[in-house]
Amino acid sequence: MGLKFPNPVGLAAGFDKDARLFNELEAFGFGFIEIGTLTPRPQEGNPKPRLFRLPDDKSLINRMGFNNEGVEAAIERLRKKKTRVLIGGNIGKNKVTPNHEAVEDYVYCYNALLPYVDYFVVNVSSPNTPNLRELQDKEPLTALLNTLQDRKRQAGASQPILLKIAPDLTTSQLDDIIDIVKETGIDGVIATNTTIDRAGLSTPAETVEQIGAGGLSGASVRSKSTEVIRYLHTKSAGAFPIIGVGGISTARDAIEKLEAGATLVQVYTGFIYEGPAMVKKINKGILRWKKAHDRG
Repeated sequence: MGLKFPNPVGLAAGFDKDARLFNELEAFGFGFIEIGTLTPRPQEGNPKPRLFRLPDDKSLINRMGFNNEGVEAAIERLRKKKTRVLIGGNIGKNKVTPNHEAVEDYVYCYNALLPYVDYFVVNVSSPNTPNLRELQDKEPLTALLNTLQDRKRQAGASQPILLKIAPDLTTSQLDDIIDIVKETGIDGVIATNTTIDRAGLSTPAETVEQIGAGGLSGASVRSKSTEVIRYLHTKSAGAFPIIGVGGISTARDAIEKLEAGATLVQVYTGFIYEGPAMVKKINKGILRWKKAHDRG
């Protein structure tokens, strides 16, 4: 994508939503850090409690709802950046913005963040903003991405634009994603966001039911995410870079994503359960795998 990453392990969006911690987080060894999801105007997000641990599944359920202080507040902190770590800007729409006006929110965030981030991620796949996932449909998504690509050309910008997709898409929807990437010329895909599927959990069903709505992340989504990556990579014949995210806790999990066709990986829930040392362990494991792969 025209960027040089110091290592392939990044921090997924949602952890440093408001760009408060990227200077400190780099010290844990992340090759890149994705801030956001940011929206044009501040919003509180959904009522608390809205984040739940499922320890038996090494997973989380969240229904945060794009809680953030707004893009301008994040920019004030990005202006004081002290590290060289690559920053991704994950952008979305405000909850009160109707879908037919959503493009304006994405363009606003794009314009505001342009001088401060190294790549952009268009988030239309969170399950926690009402009707947001409808923007993944072919027609509105193509229009949104074409608009952002036009803005990129007008600005003479070089920052790649990526699309973050849900793990719950059907194969025909994934085929549409491949077509859309080709048609719009965006730079890549992040696969995947959280899932609304609850199948196969060890946590008692009544506990899961009490928690209620939200996106499931962590070990429970690992194989689902990997299959999406494999499908996109195989069906497109490797036509675009994929950042793999979903259920990565170990080097083996990360390598599974790379073998499926990902170029880079991101962590979130695994980082919460395993702690900061995980990043270095995964990088060391990938290095060993790469050396053996190169020799082989």
